[in-house]
Amino acid sequence: MQFVRLLPVILSGVLVGAHFLRNQQWLAVAITAAVLGVLPLRRKWVAYLAQGGLVLAGLEWTGTAMQLVQYRQSMGLAWTRLALILGGVALVTLLSALVFRLRPLRRRYGFIVGPEDG
Repeated sequence: MQFVRLLPVILSGVLVGAHFLRNQQWLAVAITAAVLGVLPLRRKWVAYLAQGGLVLAGLEWTGTAMQLVQYRQSMGLAWTRLALILGGVALVTLLSALVFRLRPLRRRYGFIVGPEDG
């Protein structure tokens, strides 16, 4: 069940990893793979690392969208659909960081020790 809860994080990570791979940004690919690789560890720093990575990935998608929209506008090409798609990808990536607020994942990563929420 934890895998299902982490699915948005995993899919966002794989998607941004593919983006980096396409652009031959090998260090970013390796970092993305490493972050995905530590998700099974039950440590607070893993959740913080994943959330930070997702925020950075969302910013990467936003920057990419802005670059591509500018390029397409300068060429006189349609850009609205591109902006909507990449804007949606950026939003989903950013929202994926919120799965760590779910009680089962807070418990898994050590933010909740007992049955109480504190």
